[in-house]
This record gives sequence, C-alpha cells and structure tokens, in this order.
Amino acid sequence: MTDNIKLGLKENWKQFTLLVIVNAFVGGMIGMERSIFPQFAEIEFGVASKTAILSFITAFGISKAIANYYTGRLANKFGRKNLLLIGWLIAIPIPFMLIYAPNWSFVIFANVLLGVSQGLTWSSTVVMKIDLVGEKDRGFAMGLNEFAGYFAVGIVAFLTGYIANNFGVTPYPFYIGIFISIFGFILTALWVKDTRVFVNKESTIDNTAQLDNVFLETTFKNKTLSSVTQAGLINNLNDGMIWGLLPIILLSLNFNNENIGIITAIYPTVWGVGQLFTGKMSDHYSKKAMLFWGMLLQGFAILLIPFSGDFYVLASISAILGLGTALVYPTFLSTIAQATSPKQRAESIGTFRLWRDLGYAFGAVISGITADLFGVEYAIFLIGGLTIISSLIIKFRMPEQI
Repeated sequence: MTDNIKLGLKENWKQFTLLVIVNAFVGGMIGMERSIFPQFAEIEFGVASKTAILSFITAFGISKAIANYYTGRLANKFGRKNLLLIGWLIAIPIPFMLIYAPNWSFVIFANVLLGVSQGLTWSSTVVMKIDLVGEKDRGFAMGLNEFAGYFAVGIVAFLTGYIANNFGVTPYPFYIGIFISIFGFILTALWVKDTRVFVNKESTIDNTAQLDNVFLETTFKNKTLSSVTQAGLINNLNDGMIWGLLPIILLSLNFNNENIGIITAIYPTVWGVGQLFTGKMSDHYSKKAMLFWGMLLQGFAILLIPFSGDFYVLASISAILGLGTALVYPTFLSTIAQATSPKQRAESIGTFRLWRDLGYAFGAVISGITADLFGVEYAIFLIGGLTIISSLIIKFRMPEQI
C-alpha cells in the first residue's frame, strides 16, 4: 500500500501547491474582518465599549481553538480532506450573515462559525502539508503554508479597508468573503487528495517515542512541547490585542480608513512574506534561538506603540511586529512535528493550536477589560510585558538541542 508513496516537497509539489493556494483562501476569510470590524461595530450597531468590540475576537478565538483540537483528534479517523470540506461549507454563509446581521449578537454568532471554519480548514492544511513533506523540509513547508495564509490576511485587510473607505463599511467589503468561501470549497472538492497514506509510510521509518498522554505532554509536561505551547498562546494573545485595539488607536489618532488599512495590513503581510525565509531557517538553525528572539522582538515592538502618532513610525512598528511573528510561527509547528511521532503528530498539533488560538480570546478579554478600566496604553504595556516573559520561558525551560 505504501510502497509507491514518496515523502518530500519535490515529490508532492502539485498537491502541496494546491494546499498552499487553498490556505491563502482560508487566510483571506480572516482578512475580511481585520481592518474594518471595530468601525463596523460602532457604525452599524452602536457598540463602542472596547470589551464589547473585542467580544467578536473572543468568540472567534474560543471556537477556533476547540475546532483545532478536534481537527487534530479526528484527522486520522475521518480524513483530512473531509474535515477541510466541512470547514469550507461552514464558511460560505458567514459573509451573508455579516451583511444582513440584525444585531451585534448575530455578528458574534457569525464569528463563532468563522472560528469553527478556520479551525477545520487551517488545521487540516497544516497537517496535510506536514504529512506530504517528511522530515527534511518541514520548516520550509510550514513557512509556505503560513506565508500563504497570512499574506492573504494582509492583502484582504488592505482591500477591505480601501473598499470601506470608498464605498462604506458594509456590504461591499464582505463580497470578497462570498467569493473566497465558494471558490475555496470548489478547489478542495475537485482537486485536494487525502494524505493519511503518507502518515502510514512515515510511521514505518520514524522512531520518535510515542507520548503517554498527548494533551498533557503538549500542554504541561514535555519541556519542548509545553515551551512552544505557552509561546503560541502568548503570540496569539498579543495578536488578539493588535487585531482589536490597533484600529481603535489609529481611529483616535484621526487616521482615515485607507491609512488604517495600510498599517494594520503591514503586520500580517510582513509576517506572511517573512515566513518564506524563516520557515526554511528553522530547518537549519536553532529553533530555540528563533523562538526566543521572535518573541522578544514582538514584545519590544508592542511596548513602542503608545509612544508615537506618526504614520511612518507606526508602519515601522507594525513591520517589526510582523518580523518577530514570522520568526516564531512556522518554527512552532516544525518543532512540534519534530518532537512527536507521525501517528500522534496531528493530535499534538491540534493541542498546540487549541492553546495558541485560545490566546486570541485571552488577549481580547484581557486587553479589552484593561483598556476600559485603565486606558488603551496600559493594555498595550501589559500585553508587551507578557510577550517578553514568554521569550524568557523559552530561554530557560526549553532544551538546547532543539
């Protein structure tokens, strides 16, 4: 059965390329909301409280986190492609729900669906790419995957900002989401193939020890896996804060929609493009060093945000934040893949992604409450400080040989 199956990027470039394109569509679904949502909340529904506005990120983060975990748990049982298709089916009604939403609660429900859809689609494409490439190009594979997803987040965030500036905050920006979800579903249904046979092949040549309890080892016990998991959580905690509060800060500085779109798009775009290089680096350089410096760079970039109102300085900070995130994002996944056996990899990645995306919810809640009680600057300082502490946990807890 597995005799004619070959692992590797070159050997499976057609399926791999298709999955990269599919993941760009997956990322585009988040980009649809990225630069316009706080304004959408205020103009359409009169929602002004930071905590209330950030509730949509909380709903998204929790539902995506749970979907990630179950995608990992169920990938071997139901097949990666089937979970990917279900994720796209859930995505299709979301733009229509946002266009016709009667109230803010309905918007939050749409974001719960978006989270479930993202968990199923993004987790499936991650696991499928790791299945295809084998050990040698794992970091590079993750770099390409995350590049496609986050570059698309940045491009679509810029486009929706531009469309909102010229045609209003609804409905036109959401038309992009209608196109993305339908096209993503068709691509997957017609051309994507399941990758479970590649796992069976790799299992015959991999001798990584199996974990006793994948969830507990990935979360707490295993020093490598748990160090990566806490950093993933903090990474998305600060991303949740940036997603929710950065447009609010820029609005308070009287930037227009187009400039807000540019500044908020630079961060995911640099994050996306940077991973083309950092993913490959993680195959050759110390993963631990890349994780430490990436988290440290993010922490310092966040702490600088309140000290400037200049467009070019804020654009530069956004770029530095993107670079720090690019250093860690593909490295998280290639480190987890290296430290687990092929049979348990999907579940370990699912557990990591559960905690990582709960970071969105924690970040939105913590920064929203702190911003409402003490002001936006204090929320930013708190999140920046937590990010620096996370880098120190990697430095002192994670084993050197990774």
